[in-house]
Amino acid sequence: MRWENLTVESGGHSRAADAALFGADAVVSRQFDTPEFAGITFHEVRARSIINRVPGASRMPFEWTVNPYRGCSHACVYCFARKTHTYLDLDSGLDFDSQIVVKVNAPELLRRQLGSRRWPGEHIAMGTNVDCYQRAEGRYRLMPGILSALRDHANPFSILTKGTLILRDLDLLAQSAQVTDVGISVSVGFTDPELWRTVEPGTPAPERRLDVVRTLAEHGLDCGVLMAPVLPFLSDGPAQLRATVRAIAASGATSVTPLVLHLRPGAREWFMTWLAQHHPHLVRRYERLYADGPYAPKWYQRRITRQVHELAQEYGIGPARPGMPRRIRPPEPTAPAVTESTQLTLI
Repeated sequence: MRWENLTVESGGHSRAADAALFGADAVVSRQFDTPEFAGITFHEVRARSIINRVPGASRMPFEWTVNPYRGCSHACVYCFARKTHTYLDLDSGLDFDSQIVVKVNAPELLRRQLGSRRWPGEHIAMGTNVDCYQRAEGRYRLMPGILSALRDHANPFSILTKGTLILRDLDLLAQSAQVTDVGISVSVGFTDPELWRTVEPGTPAPERRLDVVRTLAEHGLDCGVLMAPVLPFLSDGPAQLRATVRAIAASGATSVTPLVLHLRPGAREWFMTWLAQHHPHLVRRYERLYADGPYAPKWYQRRITRQVHELAQEYGIGPARPGMPRRIRPPEPTAPAVTESTQLTLI
């Protein structure tokens, strides 16, 4: 495994580009004899930087991320982050699902970086590469320390997750929302249980994720749903889209934002292998649809977006709009009106 090949992103609070993110002498590999971690190896490392700058060419509408894990036991066959595992001389298939890098010093490192005079206090997005509430979080409990650091520094942040473990940290999320802008989104691309079992085998079921949205709403915490990915010819039928949006609306989600499957290198090969095994009749159709690159054609993306937005309007929820504030809880009015800051959206 090539730990020394990992380099820090340039800019911001990163080290020089030739400095390793962590040294090979700091890696401890572990396996746990419990059913939920069967076949998974955890590589515990002490990271040298935890706030990462998003590459300038990225389509993401945020500039900074925190990722306490690399690799993800959710094992979603389409995950765009799979390619990152090849930087460690691991493959983007089974190794990505079962060789999980854990940055065990993430909370203390984040607290130190947030306290630096050089840190501008900008929005930090989490869960945009791999899920910060994947199963490993149940054992390593990195997020409470991360959330506490963000709360104590009143630093705005957002979380995107498929994990139900986020409910463990309800109190910290509510406390953070009292001092800064916080956004929460849950990813639910479809509600078909048979499709879920094969394409997202390590995740909680879609209905359990929607229970998370419902529970957050019951505690006064707003939550949007990223309807992603919409899978061409598998979850994009009118009846399927309607069933998914109806379920999202019933959960109490504040918004629904559709995102069509994109197939970057690393994810593309793994997804197409899965497709050939489970839906061989669709292989040629996918090859034609994605012939020009990792993204579906604009006409297809626009069609799905229009259909989902129309359904959302019918069921009384709206799409997330760029620049739309996403406070978990409105601040208590303690003085005459003040200008409220605007939080970046996740997608």
